[in-house]
Amino acid sequence: MTLDSGDPALDDDRVAQFSWYHTSTQADWPTRDFDPAAVLTPETLRMMGGEQRVAEWAARQRAKALHVGTYEAAVHNMLRRIRDQADQRSQFYLYRVRLKPSVVVREGWLVDPGNFVGDVVLDEVCPPGVDVARYLNYHEDPGGLSLALGRDAIASVQRIAVPLPDTWDRGWVRDAVAALEGVSGTVVPATGKPARFMRPPSSRAALGRELGAFLAGRLPANLQDQFASAAAFAEGEDPEQWARRTSGLFDLIDDPTRVLAALDQQDPREV
Repeated sequence: MTLDSGDPALDDDRVAQFSWYHTSTQADWPTRDFDPAAVLTPETLRMMGGEQRVAEWAARQRAKALHVGTYEAAVHNMLRRIRDQADQRSQFYLYRVRLKPSVVVREGWLVDPGNFVGDVVLDEVCPPGVDVARYLNYHEDPGGLSLALGRDAIASVQRIAVPLPDTWDRGWVRDAVAALEGVSGTVVPATGKPARFMRPPSSRAALGRELGAFLAGRLPANLQDQFASAAAFAEGEDPEQWARRTSGLFDLIDDPTRVLAALDQQDPREV
């Protein structure tokens, strides 16, 4: 994978002039007093080895860099989380990020420094005196530049909930709902050797996956697998809710102008 040598984000003086993007399930990202242990249950705390181990783990979480990138990278990140981190039913937020004009940008760019889950230790990429490090993103919008940075590098954010309400393709939703309601929840027996290890899908779930895969086929190749997984129809799911959400996810990629216009209407929140 190579970097476009003409990417304007390679100009140190222009990095802070661009809008950058991020998706998160946090409604107040980047959280001022981030406590990763706050959501842990007593049972989880015990499984992690007690308060001291949890405190050490929380410190490592707080030491991680934040990530921002292109709009495409932000949407890709959301699809990846839905697929890989059981966030299919989570509410996501899209953030437009403005950096402080005074940020110091690390010279050059790095090969994607994230580990297998994308974590980056801030001090390892932004040594003292450096606020922002550019890196070639391998995982989201591959080939594009993203930034690793700390909270103090961010001046303000604008936020909207995604997918947007009332942006779905009404014709597609109507047809998809009619098709889904036209089949039963009868289980389709699995075949072959793996059958004994798999819970067979219902006819409705199988059709839902076909409908999602059809939409995925209309997207750029690097987003198709993630979208198909994010759009998977769950057993017992309401067909209309699924169709509206799936069409809304598709619209984020197929027609971002409405999303960006919605962001334009939001007052910036200082960080």
